[in-house]
Amino acid sequence: MREAAFVRQNKDKWVKYESLLQNNRNLSPGQLSDIYVELSDDLSYSKTFYPGSNTTKYLNGLASGIHQSIYRSKKESGNRFISFFTKEFPSQFHRHQKQLLLSFLIFAGFCIIGAYSSATDAAFVRSIMGDAYVNMTLENIANEDPMAVYKKASETDMFLGITINNIKVSLMAFSLGVLAGIGTVFLLMQNAVMLGSFQFFFYEKGLLWESARTIWIHGTIEISVIIVAGCAGLVVGKSILFPGTYSRLKSFTMGIKDGLKIVISTIPFFIIAGFLEGFVTRITSMPDWLAILIIITSLALILFYYVYYPLHLLKKSNNESGIY
Repeated sequence: MREAAFVRQNKDKWVKYESLLQNNRNLSPGQLSDIYVELSDDLSYSKTFYPGSNTTKYLNGLASGIHQSIYRSKKESGNRFISFFTKEFPSQFHRHQKQLLLSFLIFAGFCIIGAYSSATDAAFVRSIMGDAYVNMTLENIANEDPMAVYKKASETDMFLGITINNIKVSLMAFSLGVLAGIGTVFLLMQNAVMLGSFQFFFYEKGLLWESARTIWIHGTIEISVIIVAGCAGLVVGKSILFPGTYSRLKSFTMGIKDGLKIVISTIPFFIIAGFLEGFVTRITSMPDWLAILIIITSLALILFYYVYYPLHLLKKSNNESGIY
């Protein structure tokens, strides 16, 4: 990119940041940090392609001023762990809402494909779920306890096993993003097709409601967070395919950092899902209203944390800093 085009593309942003700095706007450390990261990336690009230019000197001065402001206003959090989940991560996640939506659409699409394939091919469910699992479920149905699979292991063993497995799936969805996002799409496809065929299997047996009210007690959070983990992989894939004004290596590094933060954010939710599957889902005799309440509460929690809260923090940040 020619220097003039680079300046023209970013000039308005730099002027806005310079104005905020000169007018001593009451920006939070987090807002200053976000601005500093953007300016540092622009400065790095300018140093690489226009070393010694006035643009590089200007950006160096602007970035230095922001850096000084950060360390003048920086306050160490008493609990870094809590700060990450309540402020740092959600304040940045709004940038990845498109990847989150894409991950959801991919998962939903393949889930429908799984159900349709099961409806048109009687052998499809067995090819996906395996003969042993299908036979065991048919036996449970014959014994009038179709959800008995959730009662086989002890509560603690199931809780730990499911939680660890789900975290592994999350890390895999993120890691496979290095294959330009294709690996992540494949993992989403596997899980979605399995879910679609699984639910159709119970529908075909006239047990759709009983299976749904039981499975989605833990599945609402579990499946939602697998979709979020898919978002992490797609963020990595996007950083490789569409580096924008950054070098591909710089963009990839940023994508890895952002994707890893998304994966870390899923861990508490996987723990909650593991607890529900290990200790609550097995209570198949619970009243419908309680199962529905758990499902709705779980869905509300996911939507609040990954959709509403990041956008709320963005709007609040813009209002406080005068950015519209």
